[in-house]
Amino acid sequence: MAEEKVEGNVIAQLVTSDGESTGPQLDLPPDLTHEQLEALLNELLTNEEKVPYAFFVNDLELTGATELSSLIQDVSVESVLKIVYHPQALFRVRPVARCSSTMKGHTEAVLSVQFSPDGRHLASGSGDTTVRLWNLNTEGPDKTCQGHKNHVLVVSFSPDGKQLVSGSMDKDVRLWCPKTGKARGLLKGHREWITSLAWEPAHLAYPSRRVASASRDTTIKVWDTATNKCEFTLSGHAKAVSCVKWSGEGLIFSSSRDTMIHVWETGEGKLIRTLKGHGHWVNTMALSTEHALRTGPYDHNSREPPEDPEEAKQIARARYDELRGGRPERMVSGSDDFTMFLWEPNEDKKHLARMTGHVQLINQVQFSPNGQWIVSASFDKSVKLWDGATGKFITSFFGHIAPVYQVAWSADSRLILSGSKDSTLKIWEVRTRKLKMDLPGHEDEVYSVDWSPNGWRVCSGSKDRCLKIWRN
Repeated sequence: MAEEKVEGNVIAQLVTSDGESTGPQLDLPPDLTHEQLEALLNELLTNEEKVPYAFFVNDLELTGATELSSLIQDVSVESVLKIVYHPQALFRVRPVARCSSTMKGHTEAVLSVQFSPDGRHLASGSGDTTVRLWNLNTEGPDKTCQGHKNHVLVVSFSPDGKQLVSGSMDKDVRLWCPKTGKARGLLKGHREWITSLAWEPAHLAYPSRRVASASRDTTIKVWDTATNKCEFTLSGHAKAVSCVKWSGEGLIFSSSRDTMIHVWETGEGKLIRTLKGHGHWVNTMALSTEHALRTGPYDHNSREPPEDPEEAKQIARARYDELRGGRPERMVSGSDDFTMFLWEPNEDKKHLARMTGHVQLINQVQFSPNGQWIVSASFDKSVKLWDGATGKFITSFFGHIAPVYQVAWSADSRLILSGSKDSTLKIWEVRTRKLKMDLPGHEDEVYSVDWSPNGWRVCSGSKDRCLKIWRN
């Protein structure tokens, strides 16, 4: 039997995602719309410029097409209704809809792609042993960086955009100049493949200088890129290290095939705590502040940061603090045991939530740029969306017909990009929980994807040896 709509006004309380009340209790009409509630909140907060917000009642979003009454049919009108609100990005990324370029040059599979923090440069690593830099104005080849002797597994721009680092199956880490493509340094010391790279955040050190590399040799090394020397080696894992992250609080997190996640301080490289819970290899980690850590002093407008390093550092700090919002940094991990864990690793070794639902190994996890959502990619062919604060399951996106390798977010946290073994990319919309765009075009498996921090482009790298640029 269908529920009858609420009649009469509803007593409601606006609350932040942290549960803090905003303003007094309100007597709201049941036909209240999203637009009206947004105007009311802006007035309560005395915002000089209108800020867009998302509103949720019992995890259901109040959208432009719904009224408040449609979300509260089973709520007692005598109780106070909690309406949770989240600020939304002040800009909107348009979904990519077409392939604007197919960029050829690599002679083997493209294994990694990454845009620079300002979104104006693009680097790729390939099985052909080269790192390539691409001209995004012409959407064609720019520079070829040669030196590695085996597959290049990972590339990473520094948060200030001045350096590019690459890691290879030849056990070496190499530094490059993004503008000239010339080699800047060779970092030797690992005994096995390089699996992951992480730069020290810009708000902690500017210009960027230190980078951490993880390896299958069970260690993590922290390098000084000014001297090309290893500052210290983090030893403690029993098996290959799969992922490394450098937190905004100055800690390093490392995940391993030994099922453990270690937390290290970065002064002398001492082990602080170990996070236990996974029952199999830990493949992937992501931080709730990762977008701010990656982009440093750059915002979505890609403006050049001040020349004064201290001013640029302060801008990066302000962006990081705004994203963190006074809360501890959160980290999510994904494993071969089909589960994910949500942690506050700076604070405690106990997990906040154990997240289940995938039925095959989890290949990648990513927080949305605003830290509100988590997305996961799995070999079970699905992409899943989770609450970034609680770890609660939100929805599953089905459409791929083969394992999903990688996911990426649009800078406004509204759209999700996924790349799969089935040779396609797909764009999913968070608001509607539906497929927004299907992007076929590659002739083989899509190994790597990235969405530029300024929102202008998507890049994908494939086993077909091509990179594709996608635009709206």
